[in-house]
Amino acid sequence: MLENDDNKAVNKEEEALETNNNQEVNEQVDATEAIDEIEKSVAEEAEKEDEKEDDSLPQIDYSKLSLEELVDALKKLLNDNAAHKIKSQVEKIRSSFNKKFGKLLAEKKAQFLEAGGNTIDFKFNSPVKEEYNKLLSEYKRTRDAYYSELENRLNENLEKRLLVIERLKALIDEADPKTMYTVFKEIQDSWRQIGPVPKTRYNDTWKTYHFHVERFYDLLHLSKDYRDLDFKNNLEEKLKIIAEAEALTLEKDVNYAAKKLQDLHKAWKEDIGPVASEMREEIWKKFSNATKKIHDRRHEHYKEMRSKVQEIIEKKLEVIQELNNYDFSKNDSHNDWQKSIKEIEKLRQKYFDAGKLPYAKSEEVWQKFKAATKRFNAAKNAFYKQEKSGQQDNLKKKLALIKIAESFKDSEDWEEATNTMKKIQSDWKKIGHVPRKFSDDIWKKFKAACNHYFDRYHQQKNAISKEQQVIVDAKKEFLEKLKETKKATKDSLTKAINDWNDLGRLPRKFRHLDGKFNKQLDLLLDKLSVDKTEFTMLKFTNTIDGLADDNESRKLESEEIFIRKKIDEIKREIQQLENNLGFFQNADEKNPLVVNVKNQVKDFKENLDVWKQKLSYIKKKDY
Repeated sequence: MLENDDNKAVNKEEEALETNNNQEVNEQVDATEAIDEIEKSVAEEAEKEDEKEDDSLPQIDYSKLSLEELVDALKKLLNDNAAHKIKSQVEKIRSSFNKKFGKLLAEKKAQFLEAGGNTIDFKFNSPVKEEYNKLLSEYKRTRDAYYSELENRLNENLEKRLLVIERLKALIDEADPKTMYTVFKEIQDSWRQIGPVPKTRYNDTWKTYHFHVERFYDLLHLSKDYRDLDFKNNLEEKLKIIAEAEALTLEKDVNYAAKKLQDLHKAWKEDIGPVASEMREEIWKKFSNATKKIHDRRHEHYKEMRSKVQEIIEKKLEVIQELNNYDFSKNDSHNDWQKSIKEIEKLRQKYFDAGKLPYAKSEEVWQKFKAATKRFNAAKNAFYKQEKSGQQDNLKKKLALIKIAESFKDSEDWEEATNTMKKIQSDWKKIGHVPRKFSDDIWKKFKAACNHYFDRYHQQKNAISKEQQVIVDAKKEFLEKLKETKKATKDSLTKAINDWNDLGRLPRKFRHLDGKFNKQLDLLLDKLSVDKTEFTMLKFTNTIDGLADDNESRKLESEEIFIRKKIDEIKREIQQLENNLGFFQNADEKNPLVVNVKNQVKDFKENLDVWKQKLSYIKKKDY
């Protein structure tokens, strides 16, 4: 029984040990996969080291440049920079140029066909396109020459590295204790000075070189001090790299972390030598573990992104559906289309805000999006093309009105000229937009002609004759005498009003004297205890008659509007006061508060009667 128990215990220990071993093997396999992926990336980056674009180049929005400006930009770019450093900039110029030239070509072809030409006969020669093609060919030739030279240089560097490895192997086989360490340092410097090699050979050559470096250090017994010092320095540097790698495991930006990890692996390989043999496995395991964590986080990040792809696609398709359902069929004005443009732009932004998709998934959705926006843009462009044609007609109409205005601006036939000027001003407002480049200029001409005429018209209208001057002088004298009056009666004031009117109508520029007269009447009325309604209406009718005689229709209209507003205000006040009285139903009629409110209602009603009389009088005037 005991023997069986012992056997079971041994079996469990063996199973546990095997499980642990399997787990360690699996972890090691996972770490190896991560390391392999990083090393592959390092090899690719090493080969491209000389190809990195110049970040200092100015960022230009090439879509806003003309064809000629794009050619000048391409020429400057090629003259000032190496061809392999400007790939993305050239691509942006090429994209903008092709779009703009394609549009120009389509316009020229449309004009050719409209003029009766056949598609097969259409040809269009453009000097700017010829110069662009020459520059692009020069760029391709220079770039291809660079890559051909680069390939040769990479192979030459590979041969150099292989020779360095052979020197290192020979140094180990023919070790001279007195000089071997010095020669080894020279070999290390030579290795580091050699440039990049083909990415397919990068890791193999490094592993071979590193293997022999470790062999050298293992055999370096006689120069123990040198060896131990190197080991110590290398260990410190590699521990720093491990610390940086472990810090990167907490970095939120996984792409940044992966890029920095590549740099750390390159430094580990290229810049730092081996450590003591008993430490090699331990520190490599630490570095591998940190690498695996970053590698796993990056893969998890992309896995999560892939899981969101369908969600992003659905959001983008919803926006596309909104674009397809957008109704612009009733747009028939510039304002309508401007409103729609803003709404479509919001939908476009909503599409882009939904997120980015991998290229394999994005192309189909993107084509649907382009088709949806193209539908709107085609209708918009058709409207503005027609609008542009209509604006030319509007321009002709407005130019004709300017011609009329200029022909009447010096006219002496005031009645005909005034009617004509008022009509063309009204017609001008009814005509729609003209091309923007003419808008300001024609408006200035039209306004100048109209202003010139109406300035002359008002000058002659305000000029007074000798007869009018007699009226002005008489009324001034009458006003001065009225100011000297100390005591007045109802009859004397009534007579004053009649006498003032009998003197005649004042010219427009002296109409302010009527206001002074009315003010003086008010001062005298204040001293009398009489009903002022009669005098108020006399002054009012006097003023309204004057406006009617002078054909001041706008002022009469404004006066009527003012009276109506005044009547509405008084009615509201009366209603409010009567509502307030409702709260005092049970109060004593002699209550001061009740008496006060009733008096106010009475005053307002009397005032309302006067304003109604004014309204009745002004409505009789035909203006």
